[in-house]
Amino acid sequence: MSTIAVAPLTIADAETLITAAHRAAEATGVTVSVTVLDAGGNLLAFRRDDRAVLISGETSTRKAYTALQLDAPTADLVDAVQPGGLFHTLPTALDRPLLFIAGGVPIRRDGRLIGAIGVGGGAPEQDHAFATSAVETLA
Repeated sequence: MSTIAVAPLTIADAETLITAAHRAAEATGVTVSVTVLDAGGNLLAFRRDDRAVLISGETSTRKAYTALQLDAPTADLVDAVQPGGLFHTLPTALDRPLLFIAGGVPIRRDGRLIGAIGVGGGAPEQDHAFATSAVETLA
């Protein structure tokens, strides 16, 4: 069995992601916060627009953490936490809070999970689009 090394998410990658997400948001006139985490859930980069709502910093970080831990875009998980859903009790079961609102996207390199990005401040669909477009810049 061979092991293929995959380059980890770097600070340069994180800055590229932050810039791309902010540019996408600015193009639509939305002010946001953007968080980038590495594969271990450690903060690599964060930026909040001057006029972004203060809570967007917290939501962007929780969205990134949720996408990383579940290896899925948070947009795909919203229904799973509704009553009767697969993860209904998960948001309150952990020490570190998860956030099941669109805007968190896992980051993969060569098929391996290397981190996640979270965007907060716009409507959930907008945040998801900004995060997705940022991840596409690394491809």
